[in-house]
Amino acid sequence: MTVLVSAVLGSYNRKVFLKKAIKSIRSSRVDFNYEIIVVDGGSTDGSIEWLMKQKDLITIVQHNRGVWQGKQNERRSWGYFMNLGFKCAQGKYILMLSDDCLVHPDAMANGITFFEKRIAEGVKLGAVPFFWRNWPKDKKYYVISINNNIYLNHGLYLKKALEDVNYINEDDYMFYCADVDLSFRIREEGYLVEATEKSLVEHYHHANMVIRRTNEEIHKQDIETFERRWAYFLRGQKSIDVSSLIESEVKPNDDFVNRSFGSSYWWYRFKSSWGIKFFYLYHSVRSRI
Repeated sequence: MTVLVSAVLGSYNRKVFLKKAIKSIRSSRVDFNYEIIVVDGGSTDGSIEWLMKQKDLITIVQHNRGVWQGKQNERRSWGYFMNLGFKCAQGKYILMLSDDCLVHPDAMANGITFFEKRIAEGVKLGAVPFFWRNWPKDKKYYVISINNNIYLNHGLYLKKALEDVNYINEDDYMFYCADVDLSFRIREEGYLVEATEKSLVEHYHHANMVIRRTNEEIHKQDIETFERRWAYFLRGQKSIDVSSLIESEVKPNDDFVNRSFGSSYWWYRFKSSWGIKFFYLYHSVRSRI
């Protein structure tokens, strides 16, 4: 079987969201063969057990946390575990998604149609970012650019372009900016990066809030690394100062995202709020009376 697209997702302890992300890929309206590769960082929430039962998935487990034989597992970078999936992918194109994303039913097909059309026109195209939004916070889809250069958060890479730049820089970035750096290096290699608003992604905004709060130091270090690497391109300006959103006028499909994320959203917000803390405290006190 010839695989045209390899969908690669990294995941850790987000079984509920991961299942929805994979369901959205499986529901894609396509007429070509694709594969789904999940790189799991050693989840303890049942994700691995669920993944092992999915016969249409390729699962790579890289225990990125915890203790083994009395020693703390070495924490590896986001680029390291994503590269595990990228390097084993068989597809001509690689679809990169987060485990807390939904891909719209026609996104993959539309992205490939756009990619193949541009290549047939003689364009050296290396990546096609999909328009996305943080649901339910954002009301419009967008892609992000720095100095008028779009980078890919979710979307398609030409695998050859990834090979030509030796994949994600997994040594200099722990997590943040590595995806931006990858798009810039693809462009530096002579490829173009062009977005298509016919391919849409919904990102579940609140799934990462707790992790973001604990990663402030990592975020700062990765930003500093990025700014040193691309100082000539930024022309002395801070990258955050020259970032801008390119918004799409496509009307959001709220029915689609509400059907998939709706119940999870309200439960997650309640679970991460003072409401649930009060709930457990109240019942703890009641049980002692």
